Amino acid sequence: MTLRWNNLASTELEQDKQLQSHWDRLNATRGSLPFMSARAMTLALRIFGSGTERLLVGRGSSDVEAMFLLKRTKAMQWETFQPSQMPLGAWVADARHDVQALALELVRGPLGGSLGLSITQIDPLVAERKPDTDRIRHGDYIDTAWVELDEFPDFDSYWAARGKNLRQNMRKQRNKLAAEGVALAMKVFRAPGDMALAIKEYGDLESAGWKAASGTSIHPDNAQGRFYLALLEDAARDGEAAVYKYFFDDKVVAVNLCLQRGNTLIVLKTTYDESIKQFSPAFLLRENELQEMYLDGKIKRIEYFGRVMDWHTKLTDKKRTVYHLTAYRWPLLLRLAEMRRNQLAARQPAAATDAATKMAS
Repeated sequence: MTLRWNNLASTELEQDKQLQSHWDRLNATRGSLPFMSARAMTLALRIFGSGTERLLVGRGSSDVEAMFLLKRTKAMQWETFQPSQMPLGAWVADARHDVQALALELVRGPLGGSLGLSITQIDPLVAERKPDTDRIRHGDYIDTAWVELDEFPDFDSYWAARGKNLRQNMRKQRNKLAAEGVALAMKVFRAPGDMALAIKEYGDLESAGWKAASGTSIHPDNAQGRFYLALLEDAARDGEAAVYKYFFDDKVVAVNLCLQRGNTLIVLKTTYDESIKQFSPAFLLRENELQEMYLDGKIKRIEYFGRVMDWHTKLTDKKRTVYHLTAYRWPLLLRLAEMRRNQLAARQPAAATDAATKMAS
């Protein structure tokens, strides 16, 4: 099913309400992810884009059926717009379309002599991973975890299925905090007016930790802070923002920034007070969150959309592999790319051995 493509400036998505409507309609056919909304995309373009990104719009016989935000990576090569703050690559398409076929259409047609296109960070729930072909190669990106609350009738059953060490550790921490007279509380904030303070408190915690040294922490005055504040404020106006805060007395010690659509909660970012060494504020918060979700009954699924960490495996055994897809104009280009990767891989062990030898001498 070949589409008719238009190659537009990415700014068209922000300026054209009809294009935004098409984007959101197509997003709804593949997971209806709130961070993939047209507003989230235009916000990411405004804050993290270079201004050179392109919007590729594919039309069928009567309607728009696919849309991709792309950027040029080098001469005649392209990839999806993919700032690190976005869990998945920036594209949407009618569920009838295979992403491999769409990628090949783009390479052969509207990108104007393109040699290759990479579709980055694809969730297999959004687009099933198909076998490689003579012009398509897939590569693993990360494993991501999720919690399926419906697997258990209530929180006690869910918690009983967690590891014994986790359950004992959390119980000991709560008992010790109670003995020390520390009042524990979790509060959830959903209003647009709550988001500025949430980002400030999140930034205060993160800026005091290891991310401050690496320069990756969120702050209200940096690009990341502006992005998450605007994203959450927009979502809050639609009733889709949720910020979970955990308190020791009146002190915020852990924060989760989340989006909620339907019965799914997506945890975008999590941080905690790293100066607290005896306790695990982030895990205390997660335990409370799950208790409240089981009691409330509205949330059926929690998605993390980040690399599986040790703490994820304590909460769930579910994971899936997010992947990349690269389409080549001709099979020869794919073979040449694989030869180059193999040559680089063969040189890396030798380089590591040379470095070890120099260190030993």
